[in-house]
Amino acid sequence: MNSPQNHPQGAVLSLRGVTRTYETAQGGLTVLKGVDLDIRPGEIVGLIGPSGSGKSSLLHAAGLLERPTTGQVVIDGQDVGLLDEGARTRLRLNSVGFVYQFHHLLPEFDARDNVALPLRIAGLKAAEAQGRAAELLVALGLGERLTHQPAQMSGGEQQRVAIARALANRPRLLLADEPTGNLDPATSQAVFEALRGRVRDTGVAALIATHNMELAGHMDRVFALKDGHLEERPAESHAY
Repeated sequence: MNSPQNHPQGAVLSLRGVTRTYETAQGGLTVLKGVDLDIRPGEIVGLIGPSGSGKSSLLHAAGLLERPTTGQVVIDGQDVGLLDEGARTRLRLNSVGFVYQFHHLLPEFDARDNVALPLRIAGLKAAEAQGRAAELLVALGLGERLTHQPAQMSGGEQQRVAIARALANRPRLLLADEPTGNLDPATSQAVFEALRGRVRDTGVAALIATHNMELAGHMDRVFALKDGHLEERPAESHAY
């Protein structure tokens, strides 16, 4: 186990020596080979790499959806490998927000109710949950869409609702897997700007996997996954 001093003070997410091996019919397939990464509050870190390079595996390990084969995952100074499944689930619900390429909104709910849902699950009363949901949606430029169902909104608007939902429980860590991958370039940029604004305002730490090199160029730091290893890329060279 790594000693606490190996993790920078104040980092929301610290990964040390993270590996991930999947068993296949042909034997073990290792997609992560000793990944180290630290992300601080209010920081947006990009994760690039070709399909199959392990980006989703890294996000799943960081977000407590899967346990790494070896290595350490620390969220807010807490070694999550020491937690039982119940404690991991609580930490994931309270401290981690997820955004995916497809918004996964509930079609029968309007925008405000979609965002309020995780708050209701967390135990907030309906009025408080809807109030916080409305604040988030307004902050993301959707004040005119509170009572609109997903089918009444554009793809970019739906994805901003998904971002609001991911931020509803005021997580410390935001993980996004191709959050603009289903959008045209102009909409993609607008959604990213909205996301970046919320990261800066709330101090959440964000790790964003993307194939969009132009988008990656607007992030604070960018890492490429190559042959299972994480390599930081210079700001002017966000390509793989």
